[in-house]
Amino acid sequence: MYYILEVTCPTLLSGLFEDAIFLLQPVCTLDSKLLAQKLRSLNTSHAPGAHFETFKMPQNITSKDNHANSELGLEEWPCSKAGIDSALGLATSQWNPGPLGRAISSGSRLDIQASQIERAELVPKTEIKLYHRRWIMLFLFSAVSASNAFMWLQYGIISNIFMRFYNIDSFAIDWLGMIYLLTYIPLILPVLWLLKNRGIRDVILIGSAFNCIGAWIKIGSASPNMFLLTFLGQFMCSVGTVFILGIPSYLASVWFGEKEVSTACSIGVVGNQLGIAIGFLVPPILVPNVDDMDELAHHISIMFYITAAVATLLFILVVCVFQERPTLPPTQAQATARSIPPEQYSYTASVLRLLRNRPFILLIITYGLNVGCFYAVGTLLNRIIIEHYPGEEVNAGRIGLTIVIAGMVGSLICGIWLDKTKTYKQTTLAVYFMSLVGMIVFAATLSLGHLWVVFITAGALGFFMTGYLPLGFEFAVELTYPESEGTSSGLLNCSAQVFGIIFTISQGKIIDRFGTLAGNIFLCVFLLIGTVMTGLIKSDLRRQKANMLAKAAGPSDYPNGSVAASPIIEEAKL
Repeated sequence: MYYILEVTCPTLLSGLFEDAIFLLQPVCTLDSKLLAQKLRSLNTSHAPGAHFETFKMPQNITSKDNHANSELGLEEWPCSKAGIDSALGLATSQWNPGPLGRAISSGSRLDIQASQIERAELVPKTEIKLYHRRWIMLFLFSAVSASNAFMWLQYGIISNIFMRFYNIDSFAIDWLGMIYLLTYIPLILPVLWLLKNRGIRDVILIGSAFNCIGAWIKIGSASPNMFLLTFLGQFMCSVGTVFILGIPSYLASVWFGEKEVSTACSIGVVGNQLGIAIGFLVPPILVPNVDDMDELAHHISIMFYITAAVATLLFILVVCVFQERPTLPPTQAQATARSIPPEQYSYTASVLRLLRNRPFILLIITYGLNVGCFYAVGTLLNRIIIEHYPGEEVNAGRIGLTIVIAGMVGSLICGIWLDKTKTYKQTTLAVYFMSLVGMIVFAATLSLGHLWVVFITAGALGFFMTGYLPLGFEFAVELTYPESEGTSSGLLNCSAQVFGIIFTISQGKIIDRFGTLAGNIFLCVFLLIGTVMTGLIKSDLRRQKANMLAKAAGPSDYPNGSVAASPIIEEAKL
């Protein structure tokens, strides 16, 4: 193992740095503890004010004799001029193959971006800290997301009641759900720009405001001739979704530590799923299927007033409580991402880089296929259940609740599992495959005539299909670091909305013409395609490599600290 010395001295910088390079060679084969002892002695004996630190590098293997090359010359450890010019008192050594023409294996390179990175730069390590208030931010956001998700499904789960109340057909009711998906597509890029330039607080504040406005508009639509007004209210809520849906991974990265970031992302996703669960459960209870239209209007009005009150309370809490980000970053990866000056960041260039990232493009497609299927099932669940079990509107809502509760458990388990194992691709592929299996079993058991069987199979489907949501977010962050987590999540969700609209319309038409079994088989085919494509994604965990690089130098070896900054950071600067 070789070690690079970082030298800090307020005077005689270049001379001391040359001495340090010379002193490197006699100690380069020692282990880290002996090397640290040697350097501590150098601190006091070599030159006043000089500071020596270590950085561990991979073994350099030559193709000539296939053994460790312990005699690298000075020309093979050149001083980085950029590092010296950057700040007085900081010199940075830079490792690369050197001009001697000897072939060096890919294993001798610091693997930050697979084998394509040929050098590592040492940069100052930033102090990191976790704040207790991070949990307040997370749960407040989750509550806002839950409120918004509830209003997505409050029509669809009792679609037959609203069809009779507003005297409309099933396609119009389906659009009350699909408007959430359609609105997202044209608005996501402007919202991502706003997230990058204005920050997470302003984005969540605007999303909560649209959610609140839409809820109050719906109050005036509790009348049979007010379908257009209720559609307007639903549209306003759908605009709020664009500001909310892609936030979990961004909020987790900004506020939470390396060992809890996936769990935090899962909790953010669970907030949305909790709203969907309440949307499946509460509307059938608050709005029973009664014949009297005045009584029905009264029940609908009560539901609308409750949702408006909750949305208003949450908006006030966001205004008063929610904060942009902690003073100190929670991880070294986040500190490195913060190091990009705003004036050197181009939002357009960031999006273009993401669209040239092949593993991420595959993930965009596979995520859209999986979540699009989930959106279709959630939107059409009432029609699917009622076709096999007429008059079971309440149980249709309970089946939807079962899907989401099982999915919430799956999301949390998957998030905790990722924090423990960091096996992003393996876990994503396994959960994707089990989503396919769950969909097949759910479709096969609908016609058995036993509701309790449907509850079990629906729960299994929800556990894996909903559990996939945080996996997709976190895998995307790993593949695209240090690009904004909000941008990667937004593009994933945009794909999900596109496929969600296509699948909802297509499955609805197939159900009308051929029945629910054909509609569910239609979804199974695309889940199979998504499973195969997931297996083709290259697992390039950039964020993990950045954090591991920061850990390569422990506190004993780095009293002042230094970490390696991935060259991809330079790609994010223009």
